Amino acid sequence: MLKHSLQFKLSQKLSPQQIQLMKLIQLPTQAFEQRLKEELVENPALESGKEEEELYEKDEFDNNDDYDEFDDNESIDADEINIDEYLSDDETPDYKLQANNYSDDDDDRETPFAAQTSFHQDLINQLNTFILSDEEHDIAEFLIGSIDDDGYLRRSIQDIVDDLAFTQGIYTDEKKVEKILHIVHELEPAGVGARDLQECLLLQLKHKTPTESIELATKIIEDNFEAFTKKHYEKLLQKYEVSQERLKKAIEEVEKLNPKPGGSFDTSSRVVEQIVPDFTIRIIDGELELSLNGRNAPTLHVSKDYQEMLKTYKDSREKSNSQKDAVQFIKQKLDSAKWFIDAVRQRQETLFVTMNAIMHFQQEYFLDGEETKLKPMILKDIADMIGLDISTVSRVANSKYVDTPYGTKLIKEFFSEAMKNDQGEDVSTLEIKKILKNVIEDEDKSKPLPDDQLAEILKEKGYPIARRTVAKYREQMEIPVARMRKKI
Repeated sequence: MLKHSLQFKLSQKLSPQQIQLMKLIQLPTQAFEQRLKEELVENPALESGKEEEELYEKDEFDNNDDYDEFDDNESIDADEINIDEYLSDDETPDYKLQANNYSDDDDDRETPFAAQTSFHQDLINQLNTFILSDEEHDIAEFLIGSIDDDGYLRRSIQDIVDDLAFTQGIYTDEKKVEKILHIVHELEPAGVGARDLQECLLLQLKHKTPTESIELATKIIEDNFEAFTKKHYEKLLQKYEVSQERLKKAIEEVEKLNPKPGGSFDTSSRVVEQIVPDFTIRIIDGELELSLNGRNAPTLHVSKDYQEMLKTYKDSREKSNSQKDAVQFIKQKLDSAKWFIDAVRQRQETLFVTMNAIMHFQQEYFLDGEETKLKPMILKDIADMIGLDISTVSRVANSKYVDTPYGTKLIKEFFSEAMKNDQGEDVSTLEIKKILKNVIEDEDKSKPLPDDQLAEILKEKGYPIARRTVAKYREQMEIPVARMRKKI
């Protein structure tokens, strides 16, 4: 029995080729293009674009190719290899063709780009406007280097004093470092170098032109920060004996501040992930039409030069050891190219078939765009429709985007569990979340609805779900608890 179980487990083991195919399927368009470029560089037997002449009518994947007759098991001394004799001039590596072939007068064809100053370098540059001794300047630079990308100094002054001694050979004390930190606090953007959110907000308020609202906001953040963060507005009204309108204006001043001053620096220099839709769904004459991004369907073929080399070898009467070794190398590259082309085609088919099934399953939504029309759909539903593994469907859904008439969507967002409404009908959890979100958006923000009241409202609308389920859905949508939604 144990032996049978072990044999079954072994039969389920994926081959290296299958694992590679799964990895290809998981790649979104841009990552797939990068993987394709790498393969084209690594394997000279793989070429992109259409072939110049269609000399061979047989299928590229015919297992009876001439080079398959070569015996892989022939033993050859590696020291005798002279592959250069068998490679054509066309296979010269790109780097050998691009070395210093331009005169000084040649135009630089590369697109110029502006050099960006980093966040930390900009802060260091600002230090030049302050009169500091060499030691003070070194301490200031070290403090700036300890600031994270959000603009905060998250380390204690004592730790910085110790690090200055151990790593910089600067022996100082906390009092002096604090003094230099106050200089760092004068740098732009305001709030940089703060040790916590409270200090960050205070630094920004002190940079502003004093007004009645700014002064009140400063007092609140300085002396009653906890009451402010918990939105205990009644307590603040009593404490400062001000009108609701005046408190509201002070709070509005705080809400204008930036809790991450470092994050606002030169956003143009930051790498922004660009989403390239892997599929497009359009409505043509009332019918859904699906297309796969053409960048997922490159034209690839096996190098004819490499095939010709094998044919020449086969036809030659005398076969030296160096020829055999060279041909063994060539055959390996051809086999790899054949497999990659086949894997790319399988990837295309898998992506299209999977998305096509999802589109038809959610046809009502794609024709209308109303999220409440999304039907309950789990990975198994689609896997059963197309006869693929759940893991394969998951790889497509988790990493791919589809461009729809209603915006670009991550495919996994169309999947949801089913719940019963008061009529006993299956409804999507997405539908319930949408209704919950609408209820919260329409609530009186001076008296936000707690989770138990939200559960009662959903029950009245025909969705009998528990308070803890409401809390779970609210958290999944990143909606805060009632107290934190309160507005004065």
